[in-house]
Amino acid sequence: MPDDATQQATTNSAIGIGDLARHSGCKPETVRYYERIGLLPDAARSEGGQRRYDQRTVRRLTFIRHARDFGFSIEAVRELLKMADHPEMPCDEVDAFAKHHLAEVESRLQRLEALRDELKRMVTQCAGGRVESCRIIEVLSDHRLCHQRGKHGGSNALR
Repeated sequence: MPDDATQQATTNSAIGIGDLARHSGCKPETVRYYERIGLLPDAARSEGGQRRYDQRTVRRLTFIRHARDFGFSIEAVRELLKMADHPEMPCDEVDAFAKHHLAEVESRLQRLEALRDELKRMVTQCAGGRVESCRIIEVLSDHRLCHQRGKHGGSNALR
């Protein structure tokens, strides 16, 4: 069953930025940002200058938000939209794109698991007491003390 914004967009053929934002689960600032960077087309304007969006824009923004929820970068979303805009093309390129993203996600998960394991080990080895003898501080100060010798994630594991 369509929600109110979708129903209104179908019935009235144009909705405002607030309804579009609510329907897609993002903020109006995000809608304006996506317009500014070219992911969404420039909105039509009412006589009063308010942005008006049609059903195609509702679907496009929903696609963008869903792709972002899956962790695709802005540039990746841009490429996916280009492909989606040509539905007659074979989907080999889309498939390859998704497989590449999946490989990146799996690599990130491996790094996060290594990071988790190392953090658990450090916390377990910490005997409390004073900072001067804290195993956590000691390991953070000398990477050679890490059980995981290679990269084990950190802030880059989430990217």
